[in-house]
Amino acid sequence: MSNRSNALARRLERGALALAALAESLTDSEWQIRTADGRTIGVVVHHVATMYPLETELAQLLAQGKPVEGVTWTLVNQLNADHAIKFKGVTRREAIELLEQNSKEAAQVIRSLTDEQLDRAAPVSLNANAPLTCQFIIEDHALRHSYHHLERIRAALQQSREAIKSVA
Repeated sequence: MSNRSNALARRLERGALALAALAESLTDSEWQIRTADGRTIGVVVHHVATMYPLETELAQLLAQGKPVEGVTWTLVNQLNADHAIKFKGVTRREAIELLEQNSKEAAQVIRSLTDEQLDRAAPVSLNANAPLTCQFIIEDHALRHSYHHLERIRAALQQSREAIKSVA
């Protein structure tokens, strides 16, 4: 294990732990609050967990010097919409357990990468076929994902609390 891959894995784990801790602290009604994109907090937590295997699979392609092909924002948006419908009733326990399991597995994948693999670049269809490194994809997707949605969830919670205060 390289120092870089271990540091990346630790950062991913911290984000997943922070998201899990927030999810664990929510009430049942807060779990159902909708974020800015219309998905419930519960669906978003489950979504982050669900994406880890795909995100690390894409990183592994780049680690091998292979391009990421066929992944577009249209496809991502459709996957997210389909996921939101399929898991609209996801429980907190299911989502947190999947988040813990998949983040642990993602961290293991990341820790297995060498510095040479982290530095490999190939075209990425999601990013206009720009030649991006494996490390960039890890940071921009798997690692950033929990932090990105954590902030969106916090914003939704704050907005909900302010709406309740204004009615009271």
